[in-house]
Amino acid sequence: MLSVEEATRRVAATIQSLPVEFLALPLAAGRILREDLHADRDFPPFNRVAMDGIAIRFEALATGLSEFPIERIQFAGQAPIPQLNPQAATEIMTGAMLPEGTDTVIRYEDLMFRTEETTGQRFATVQVPPPHAGHNVHPRAADRRQGDLLLPAGTHLGAAEMAVAATIGASTVAVTRRPRVAVVSTGDELVSIAERPLPHQIRRSNALMLQAAAEQTGAITQAFHFNDDVAILQQNLPVLLTEYDAVILSGGVSKGKADFLPEVLRELGVEQIFHEVQQRPGKPFWFGQSPGGAVVFALPGNPVSTFVNFYRYARPWLLGVQQPTAAYLAEAGPVPAVLAVDVSFRPKLTHFLLVRLEYARNGQLLAHPERAGGSGDLASLLASNAFLELPPEQELFAAGAVLPAWRFR
Repeated sequence: MLSVEEATRRVAATIQSLPVEFLALPLAAGRILREDLHADRDFPPFNRVAMDGIAIRFEALATGLSEFPIERIQFAGQAPIPQLNPQAATEIMTGAMLPEGTDTVIRYEDLMFRTEETTGQRFATVQVPPPHAGHNVHPRAADRRQGDLLLPAGTHLGAAEMAVAATIGASTVAVTRRPRVAVVSTGDELVSIAERPLPHQIRRSNALMLQAAAEQTGAITQAFHFNDDVAILQQNLPVLLTEYDAVILSGGVSKGKADFLPEVLRELGVEQIFHEVQQRPGKPFWFGQSPGGAVVFALPGNPVSTFVNFYRYARPWLLGVQQPTAAYLAEAGPVPAVLAVDVSFRPKLTHFLLVRLEYARNGQLLAHPERAGGSGDLASLLASNAFLELPPEQELFAAGAVLPAWRFR
């Protein structure tokens, strides 16, 4: 039986980047970029006005001038007209291009305006002089220069990244194809979620749980259900192994009389990479890979076991195949958390302990164990937002111990 560390290593060894596809930028949100994107011009591309007010030549203030006639108004998006009179001003709005002949912007709050009755000429009097030339001006190329690398391959395209890609005109981008995942529930006791189960039946909640979790990780999923019948499994699993990048099964992998999956998968040519991991919950976990490359996560059917195994093993795999580098580990891996109370666990197994993470006033991330009625207690997941990974080398874990926490909410 494998350790958690060895099982993790063997799962990671099957990670290969999925192919590239090209998408219109609006469709690429949430995807992983597979090309470098560079600035097509300077950031900002011109001397940009940073405040509403007037644009002047700073030298004019040095001569003792404090009142400026307003020659024109310039809005953002308008081509600038040079300011030829060094003792005049252009009324100007935030985002506009600074006109030639000016170098400083004085905001409205530091000005007083008057209008001459006979001519209608407007004047601005400076109440608070600017400290230096260039005040309230965002200089051209102050942020980035043309040709600078802005979004390297491997970047997750979130809201800020989408905005930058749009700014540089990346109307079509190369991204990783989304992983295709078949989610399979097995078991004669399962009925659809729309049915009223008999006393000996339960609804297919695990499949929906796995679909939701996989889709939150970027996958495209489709759910299937097969009864505990060797012939049905032999007939239906082969097509899933050829049409999907991963098959995630729930149930049928332990040592019960109806747990046929390990045998059937081997018969179908799926290489067994391991079966059973030294952990609780989720010990019967089976993992393999088909000759065509599809991986199989065959998870034990108890809901908490299914859930924990997905977030501990399948989620990092799904993130990894979308990332051309090891950067996925930052998102897929655990965070350090401080155990809030003493905990003991005697079996020589890695224990995944459901906890509620919250920040203390001193900034520590505290882990509070939550009550759970075993691996069948699906409702225990509602009060938790992570699980702590307790190593098998010790029995007592004192309050204050720092342990890896795997977030799921």
